[in-house]
Amino acid sequence: MTTKKAGAREVVSLDSLAQQRRDALPEPAVFELLGVEFTLPPIKAIPFEMQERVGDLDNTVAVLKDLLGADKVKEMYAAGYTFGDLELIAEEWQKRSGLEPGESAASPSS
Repeated sequence: MTTKKAGAREVVSLDSLAQQRRDALPEPAVFELLGVEFTLPPIKAIPFEMQERVGDLDNTVAVLKDLLGADKVKEMYAAGYTFGDLELIAEEWQKRSGLEPGESAASPSS
């Protein structure tokens, strides 16, 4: 962390601290369900605008399409994934990302 004086105000650069946190994130998790294998990055590593949608199960399919691509999601449909399967994926993804179930990835304490 560096600080610089910019006129009468102090500017605190968080670049190095942010990079340290990013470097400390878990590796992407590889999941397999009903013969479909897919890899999800740690939740805290995804873009902020996408993190806002992760906590809402109604957005799970949209987030998966963004992360995995439409073809992989079609493969999940073809395998017969259910809403319960999506809940399980979300729960395990949170665990593997270092979050407790229900914890917001965008919360200040996370």
